Amino acid sequence: MSSTQQVFAAGPPISVQGSRWPRGYGQLHGADLRWAIAFVLPYAAVFFVFVVYPFGYALWMAGRPALYAELIANRSYLTAVVNTLLFVGIGVNVKMFLALLLSGFFLRPRWWIKAALAVYVLPWLIAAAQACVSFHWMLQQEGLVNGVFSALFGFDGLMWFNDRWLGLGWNIAVYIWKWMPFWTLIFIAARMRIPRDIYDSAEVDGAIGIRRFVHVTFPLLANLYLLCTLLSTLWAIGDFTTVYLVSGGGPASSTDVLATLGFHYAFDFAKPALGVAAAMSALPVLIPIVILLMRKLQTSEVEL
Repeated sequence: MSSTQQVFAAGPPISVQGSRWPRGYGQLHGADLRWAIAFVLPYAAVFFVFVVYPFGYALWMAGRPALYAELIANRSYLTAVVNTLLFVGIGVNVKMFLALLLSGFFLRPRWWIKAALAVYVLPWLIAAAQACVSFHWMLQQEGLVNGVFSALFGFDGLMWFNDRWLGLGWNIAVYIWKWMPFWTLIFIAARMRIPRDIYDSAEVDGAIGIRRFVHVTFPLLANLYLLCTLLSTLWAIGDFTTVYLVSGGGPASSTDVLATLGFHYAFDFAKPALGVAAAMSALPVLIPIVILLMRKLQTSEVEL
């Protein structure tokens, strides 16, 4: 048996049989009940007005099957579905994998790495709208990016938003740049909770470098990595700001995702029901992810 293998001995479950709660404990009566209702009612009202009613109204608007037939017949919708899959699939997985790797780099005990971490988190601290608008203008024909290409390589650069794949690529790149620092901090905090003794034992067994990451670090962070990926996927599917402010969905709606396509249907083409239907069409993907996320969050053990 290697020194990294640990045996946790658990005793039999402890049954606590002390004095029982008095009869009626936890039941409110009279003034206590009225005060409880008074405190809960405002929160319930806010939840109903801002969550239950909008979602229910959206389901009612998007409840006609003819809307989905119209969506499927529209080429822009099928393009938006493909763009959403690429945006979420590439953006989330690349972002999470790089964040996991960089979390190990930023834990190195060197002063310049600590300073680099402070700079690295700045994109996350900047408001999403300002960051995306900045990239939009930097990628214009006379913007910063083309200016750098002109100064370094002697050509005028490209029209980044006149091609679907270039525009979609920049949407994904800006999304990764904006949100990768947040998940890196999550993984840094998780790595710091791994006991040093485990790494010392693994080093005795010869697990150093990449082997230590593969056989020690990643297995310990696997559940957290999965949870973060599922949560990030939920957020990415509903991401509106990045695509709308970086590429604007152009050219000719070829870089739209479902969130921005629904906005264009609702406000540019005056078809709010079709716009809601476009957004609601992501529910068959969102609901299984939410169920899986909730199941993973259910814990059978409590760490004290």
